[in-house]
Amino acid sequence: MAVSATAVETVDLASTSLRELNQRLHHVAGDDPAISSWCVLNPNGMHAVACGIDAPIDVEIVGHVGYYCAGMNQRGTVRVHGNAGTGVAENIMSGLVVVEGNASQSAGATGRGGMLVVHGDAAARCGISMKGVDIVVRGSIGHMSAFMAQRGCLVVCGAAGDALGDSIYEAHLYVRGEVAGLGADCVEKELRESHVTELTELLTRAGFPDLDPGEFRRYGSERKLYNFKIDNAGAY
Repeated sequence: MAVSATAVETVDLASTSLRELNQRLHHVAGDDPAISSWCVLNPNGMHAVACGIDAPIDVEIVGHVGYYCAGMNQRGTVRVHGNAGTGVAENIMSGLVVVEGNASQSAGATGRGGMLVVHGDAAARCGISMKGVDIVVRGSIGHMSAFMAQRGCLVVCGAAGDALGDSIYEAHLYVRGEVAGLGADCVEKELRESHVTELTELLTRAGFPDLDPGEFRRYGSERKLYNFKIDNAGAY
C-alpha cells in the first residue's frame, strides 16, 4: 500500500505507544487541521486504534487491528489495510471507516451516523442496534445481524446468517445473496423505486458501483412487536 509522503504524518506503533497516537489524534481540532493525513504502521492487532477522532482527517492504518478500531469516529476517514477485530467503528457518529479485509463481530454496533464499508466478510451481529449508520459489506455477514436495528441501512452484497433483523425497528436491510433465516418481526418487503435509488447511492458511496441494485432483496419490520400484545409474548 502506497501512501503519499506529501504532508503525511507517519506514526510507527513499533516505536510509538498507542496511547500517544490516540492522544495526538484527539488533539487535532478545527475544520482545517494543520496535519490532515496520517499513516499508522505496525498496528499488529492492537485494540482501539484511532478511536475518538473528531476532525476531518484521513488515517491510513497499514496492517490488522484488534477490537474497537475507529470507535466513536466523528468527521474522520479511517481506512484499515487489513482485517479488523470486534466492534470496528462502534458508535460511529459521522465520517467514513473502511476495512479492506474482513471484520469480526459487532461491526458498526450502535452507530449513529456516517458509513462503514467492509470489503470482505463481517461476522455475527453486524450492525447490532444501529441508530443511523449506513453499513455496506461486499461479502457476507453472520447471524443476528441488525438485531434491534433502529435507523440507517445495512447493505450485504453476499449472504446473511440466521436471525437477520431480529426485533428490527425502522432500518432498511438489503441483501443480494441467500438469507439463512429472519429474526422476530423481520419480513421481506417490496423493492420499490425509491429503495433502488437509495441502494444505488449507497453502493456508489461505498465504491461498489458495479453491482446491480435490482439483484438485491429488501427486508424490514413487520411492525407487530412495536407494542406489547399477549398473543406475541413468545416472540419477545
